[in-house]
Amino acid sequence: MRQSIVHIALVVRDYDEAIAFYTQKLNFELIEDTYQPEQDKRWVVVSPPGSNGVTLLLARASRPEQETFIGNQTGGRVFLFLNTDDFWRDYNEMVSKGINFIREPKKEAYGMVAVFEDLYGNLWDLLELNKDHPISKRGF
Repeated sequence: MRQSIVHIALVVRDYDEAIAFYTQKLNFELIEDTYQPEQDKRWVVVSPPGSNGVTLLLARASRPEQETFIGNQTGGRVFLFLNTDDFWRDYNEMVSKGINFIREPKKEAYGMVAVFEDLYGNLWDLLELNKDHPISKRGF
C-alpha cells in the first residue's frame, strides 16, 4: 500500500493577501487558484519551491467560528516545518523581506532551526536537517 498526505489546510482571512505573502515573501509557487462557484470559494494551493510533497491549501474562513482560528490553528505551537537545503541563504532572504523571526537561529542535534511567523501569526520552523536525520534519508 502507498499513501501520502497531499494538502494541509491553512485557514486564512483573504486569498489574495495569503497568496501574496506565500509567493512573494516565502517564494512559494502558486500551484492552483480555481474558483468554485457552487460553494463561492477558491481552491488555492501553494508549495515551497522544488517541493514534490505536501502542499498548503489556503482556505478562507467562511464562518465566524472559523475566523477565530486564523493565525492560531495549533494553540500557539509551531504548526508547520519548512525544511531547506541552505538554512542561512533562506534565513537571510526571509529577514530581508521582513519575515518576523521570534526565535533566533540555533544549532540543535537534528540541524539548524529558527522560528518565524506568517502573516497571520502561525508559527513555523525554518529547518535545515542534518544529512543523517530520518527525513533527510527519505530523499530530501
